[in-house]
Amino acid sequence: QVRLVESGGGSVEAGGSLRLSCAASGYSASHKCMGWFRQARGTEREPVAILISGLAGSTTPSYADSVKGRFTISQDNANGSVYLQMNSLKPDDTAMYYCAAVASRDVWSSCSGLTSQGSAWRTSGRVYWGQGTQVTVSS
Repeated sequence: QVRLVESGGGSVEAGGSLRLSCAASGYSASHKCMGWFRQARGTEREPVAILISGLAGSTTPSYADSVKGRFTISQDNANGSVYLQMNSLKPDDTAMYYCAAVASRDVWSSCSGLTSQGSAWRTSGRVYWGQGTQVTVSS
């Protein structure tokens, strides 16, 4: 059973920073796909940052255009946690942020290109979700 627990959300002023954490359990595979999605009120959930990890600790991150250069996704290979460092936050970043893990026989096929699809994203893998953590950015 995959379990994801997010933490680190909160309220900040524009230009501030937050770091989200996702503690993962029950998700074991030689190649993994984990990431962060967000859903603002009245909108569809969309991918923000995806991290595909392979053998020997190699990782391939990807980001939505709206957060490139401001957000950084990373992982702790020792415990499987995933993080999202968010800098230069804007009011448009206000949303519920969800940690996600994609289970698939081919994570490259299931996860590559997700961040470029916006709210129309689709994956052939099975997506597990955390409960979400709220991020509010005031102007």
